[in-house]
Amino acid sequence: MRIDVEFTSLGASLCGWLLQPDVELAPAVVMAHGFSATRSMTIDKLAEAFCSAGFAVLLYDHRGFGASEGTPSRQVNAWVQTRGYLDAVAFLSQLDGVDPDRIAVWGDSLSAGAACVAAAINERIGAIVVQVPAFGASEPPIDTDGELFQELRSMVLSSDVLGCGGPVQGPLPVVSSDQIRHPSALKPLTAFRWFVEYGGTLDSNWVNDVTLSLEGWQPGLCGPHLRQPVLMLVAPQDEMARANPQVARAVFDSVRGPKEWYAIGGGHFGLLYHPSDLFSEARAVQLGFLRRWADGAMARSVAVATSHVTDTDALSQPAHCNRIRSFSQSSRAGEGD
Repeated sequence: MRIDVEFTSLGASLCGWLLQPDVELAPAVVMAHGFSATRSMTIDKLAEAFCSAGFAVLLYDHRGFGASEGTPSRQVNAWVQTRGYLDAVAFLSQLDGVDPDRIAVWGDSLSAGAACVAAAINERIGAIVVQVPAFGASEPPIDTDGELFQELRSMVLSSDVLGCGGPVQGPLPVVSSDQIRHPSALKPLTAFRWFVEYGGTLDSNWVNDVTLSLEGWQPGLCGPHLRQPVLMLVAPQDEMARANPQVARAVFDSVRGPKEWYAIGGGHFGLLYHPSDLFSEARAVQLGFLRRWADGAMARSVAVATSHVTDTDALSQPAHCNRIRSFSQSSRAGEGD
């Protein structure tokens, strides 16, 4: 069953769909798309698969995008989008039929970083699933004492969060086929092809126009503060500058809880084409992870997760050489930080 729902974030009404399975007390997933994309652009198919597997799903449009309210409209502000995740989790946890102790967050591209930061702030979030995560073009600064993360946390929770990330860039197109005459926020031609195909549908509510408020956004700082089980699907040949796979690997290595890494082909947008083999592959991996988490097979930990896998780094493998690399505390009991 899918119903329209609304919840409030920073004074604006955010619109979404609630998908509820026929389960008495269901584990749940909060989902939002990356950058400026909207909920009907492929990830609704993932939400349906999660619901069919017994998960309640809240899939919503970011503040100022799609059907959601909020000014300034169509401004990509990662701090604001992180706040949206926190408000979505709070809303979902109060609904009948949802297990408030088993709520995961899901993100794609830019929203992957926002989902991770939200989970680091709210430790009641039970698990994290991210695909082609955009943690930045370069590794986050060293934060030995955690002070930089605390600053990030404070900014997300601040009453002045709408002002974060300036100076504002734009307005400019999200994508363009001609970067000389009409430069856009996202440069690769693969971005243009995907957004035009899926955003061009009648019911997408997507607009090829955006402003950017992302200056100083460093989501990778949250890595050492994640204790929940984490799944990262990363494309070794990702063409988007902010989705640097080496940076994603550095963030993954810093995560202190149970974690799984999966290398997937197709670059940044391959797994977002539906139907496709890559979409089906990503769906199967994510469902397997969520089922194991919901069944209690992956306990969160406060100790540093240490790899018990000794094979070659997945980033050095060909795109078709996909694998899951699992990290858990059960095989490292007694090892300290």
